[in-house]
Amino acid sequence: MSGSVEDDEADLTRKERREQARAARKELEQAEAASVARRKRLTQLGIVGAVVVVAIVAILIATGGGSKTGIPKSTQARYQTATEVNSLVGGIPQSANVLGNPNAPVTLQYFGDLECPICKEFTLTSLPSIVQNWVRTGKLKIEYRSMETATREPEVFKLQQVAALAAGKQNKMWNYVETFYHEQGEEDTGYVNESYLQQLAQQVPGLDLSKWTSDRSEPALATEVEGDVQAANNAGFTGTPAFLIGKTGSTLKPFDPGTFAEPGPYNEAIEKLLRS
Repeated sequence: MSGSVEDDEADLTRKERREQARAARKELEQAEAASVARRKRLTQLGIVGAVVVVAIVAILIATGGGSKTGIPKSTQARYQTATEVNSLVGGIPQSANVLGNPNAPVTLQYFGDLECPICKEFTLTSLPSIVQNWVRTGKLKIEYRSMETATREPEVFKLQQVAALAAGKQNKMWNYVETFYHEQGEEDTGYVNESYLQQLAQQVPGLDLSKWTSDRSEPALATEVEGDVQAANNAGFTGTPAFLIGKTGSTLKPFDPGTFAEPGPYNEAIEKLLRS
């Protein structure tokens, strides 16, 4: 009987952590939105109205225009996503959840929830510069790890994160993760289902779909997701994206960039570690 009570308390604790993470993430979203709004107002003071319209259209296209389902309806749009993802990670070594040279001198661990809109913002704004400047040059490797914040249902969270890790069994996890973020649906609409995950997999060039489907049932992948969540808790993280950084082989430390839309703080942290 006592075991049941303990299980209930553990479940409650996990639920409380998820709700706290969700609340913290909402605060970050509001802060980021306020910052973006301020930048827009300043920008609009010095540009012609027509340029503003063009910029807004471009942003809507890049972010999917607030699509509820995520997956683009047109073949051309899906092709564009695949092209953008391949431009970002194509030709870079991948191994399981790691992007980059395994012997890179600096390691960045990126804790994310695939349904997190701020993770999407980071992916579309800061990450490309980080990958181009540091990962492609062999100086940085990035390890993607899971932390539940935006996804409401724990089973859905595990399902989607395991789907990404299963692609990693073919060294294509980053293709899957980036495709997910590029085609992320509207939050709290329940867009993540088996059809959605399958369609993402179909957009990853060279992914053996039969093997990917089989690998998703491996218990080790679900265990890895649970281990990531525990590591995030141990680090004291309350929202995503969250980061640990340090010299490869050393103890990584929490890193707060202060922004997810500008690469400057990330570049400075990496440069400092490379000089030390």
